[in-house]
Amino acid sequence: MTGYAVATSESAAGTLTIEIKSVNSRFLDLQFRINDDLRALEPDLRSAVMAAITRGKVELRLSFGRKAATAGTQALNLPLLTELQRLQTEVGNLFQGVQTMSVAELLRWPGVIEEAQIGQESLQADVAALAGRTIAAFVTSRQREGAALEAMLISRIEAMEAIVKRITPLIPQVVAAFQQKAVERMQDALGLACQGSNSALSRQDALERIRQEVILYGIRIDVAEELGRLSAHLTETRHILKKGGQVGKRLDFMMQELNREANTLGAKASVKELADASMELKLLIEQMREQVQNLE
Repeated sequence: MTGYAVATSESAAGTLTIEIKSVNSRFLDLQFRINDDLRALEPDLRSAVMAAITRGKVELRLSFGRKAATAGTQALNLPLLTELQRLQTEVGNLFQGVQTMSVAELLRWPGVIEEAQIGQESLQADVAALAGRTIAAFVTSRQREGAALEAMLISRIEAMEAIVKRITPLIPQVVAAFQQKAVERMQDALGLACQGSNSALSRQDALERIRQEVILYGIRIDVAEELGRLSAHLTETRHILKKGGQVGKRLDFMMQELNREANTLGAKASVKELADASMELKLLIEQMREQVQNLE
């Protein structure tokens, strides 16, 4: 599911900002964009996100804007200055008359001026508190989208229930029509048998043909079981959505079962109405499947 949240907090050392966004994905894919000096906080952030989210391609950005240096917040790196002095002396011994570095050049040397160290524990606590607020807002944004997806899925369930309700009364008519055709074929077969020279053998052949027609009838026409299972699966899908929570994987399974019954219905369809109903059901199931894969 898609979602977005951003939050900012001020601390004594600077401004912390956490931004979380996600796009649809069947699995959980976490990506972190964190400054190197805060990289040690990534494991705690990963655990916090995984505790709240199970699906989606999620990107978390953590940035830290340090406050401008003020009196008392900077200090000289004395060990580095000592090392620079030693190196400068060695160079002077090797090359006579070499100009030494000025005070301005020394102060511009990388690392000579150090900012006061930020307490790691204090910073970790600030990041944890901000992460909790951001993740909560992020989950809320995904819940809003989830509510919209639920409404869409319910509308598809209602459409499929209407299809099942529409075609169920047709089954007795289809059975009666096929029975009539079977009787006519039996009569034709018996008529051909009576015209044959070997009536006993011909009659045996006719009975075998009748048996085959009856078997074909049983296989092709009996879709009541499929319709019953379709109704049961739709009821269970409603129940899963109503119950809430992490429903994505359970709904994935229900889509497989619904599609199985719709395919079987189409394979057994002996009249256009049943074939059309099977196609409508499969289209609705596919629409649901595309969205279900994005749910938690």
